[in-house]
Amino acid sequence: MLWVKAFHIVFIASWFAGLFYLPRIFVNLAMVPPESVAERERLLLMARKLMRFTHLLAVPALALGLWLWLGYGIGLGAGNGWMHAKLFVVLLILGYHHACTRLLRRFERNENRRGHVWYRWFNEAPVVMMVIAVLLVVIKPF
Repeated sequence: MLWVKAFHIVFIASWFAGLFYLPRIFVNLAMVPPESVAERERLLLMARKLMRFTHLLAVPALALGLWLWLGYGIGLGAGNGWMHAKLFVVLLILGYHHACTRLLRRFERNENRRGHVWYRWFNEAPVVMMVIAVLLVVIKPF
């Protein structure tokens, strides 16, 4: 079980690295002047590659988490309300990941309607979700 847990943590950390950095690319894309086509294309290429990498990291992170939860029974049974809360946070993270995918598609179609300040705030969401998930798992408040 410790091997599964260790790799789950590694893949979660790697997945979040992508979720932390991708919106930073969005900030830069939102600031690119219309005449800077080469800069825009370079940032879009970086964002596409990072999104692909982030998708690939999410799969084993989720699979290993399911293995720990269902295979080893972590969080099952009475008195494990923390796990329900954590699973809700995981759903929020998946929604955020999906939102990043949609935002990237909008940038690719040159349909972005948001400014760089909005993306700076958007970039804070995965930090908050990660902190909540870690606190739930470590402290198990309920």
